[in-house]
Amino acid sequence: MICSICPRKCGAKRTESANIGGFCKAPENPKIARADLHFWEEPSISGKNGSGTVFFSGCSLSCVYCQNFEVSRSKKGRVITPYELAETFKMLEQKGAHNINLVTPDHYVLAIKEALSIYKPDIPIVYNSSGYVTVEQLKVLEGLIDIFLLDFKYIDPKKAEKYSAAADYPDVVQKAICYALNLQPECVFDENGIMQKGVIIRHLLLPLATNDAIKIFDIVRQEYKGAYFSFMGQYVPFGMLENCPEINRKVTKREYEKVLNYILESGFENCYFQDLSSADKSYIPKFEF
Repeated sequence: MICSICPRKCGAKRTESANIGGFCKAPENPKIARADLHFWEEPSISGKNGSGTVFFSGCSLSCVYCQNFEVSRSKKGRVITPYELAETFKMLEQKGAHNINLVTPDHYVLAIKEALSIYKPDIPIVYNSSGYVTVEQLKVLEGLIDIFLLDFKYIDPKKAEKYSAAADYPDVVQKAICYALNLQPECVFDENGIMQKGVIIRHLLLPLATNDAIKIFDIVRQEYKGAYFSFMGQYVPFGMLENCPEINRKVTKREYEKVLNYILESGFENCYFQDLSSADKSYIPKFEF
């Protein structure tokens, strides 16, 4: 197919096993880098049993600090069929996963829809995205997604362009969040505190970006009623930072606490907080599938 599904609309030629001229480098069939129980998501996603996480290769962003560089650039992974993807969902469900967690699924929505038509697990489906996804992409999976776990990386188009080659990111992500909240306007949890439906908006704090983080939090708190906010402190200098020395370091305790204290003083309760101790490469999973 000639692909124009993501915000870039790059016109790549995607076959079942290859990508010619495309930004995401993803074939038409899903390329998987890892599928296993994952315990490092928000508590209501990971729970005690773990989240049944499927890491897809390729990405429509190009974040210079990407921790999963070999996966996001589609260097790691194995191409499988939608039927095999459905069997992967079944395997994770049988392992006791609380949910099926689709990580960076945006460029594979057509294959995911086909896989879910083959086998729809009896546990929530989580759409875990960078946030750089169009409403049209999300509509492909309408009625199939229970939980939206969306990044809100940038509010500043200049930073979005410099760090992720996507100046339109702030506009794109806010449209995606609005659409997700239309589908899942309220967070619902089971008796064990495991999320069954809802929207979680994540923000990863970058160095020298405390004011941006506060702006993003205020937007979520004031405009996206019903969503949870997840404040992440796991930033590790990684990827391709030669031309971005200002972020080629970890977030300082002072930077982290400035944003943390602002959130706490706001009185907003629907929050998750990731400690600075999570900023360690040891938390990056091994990608083998």
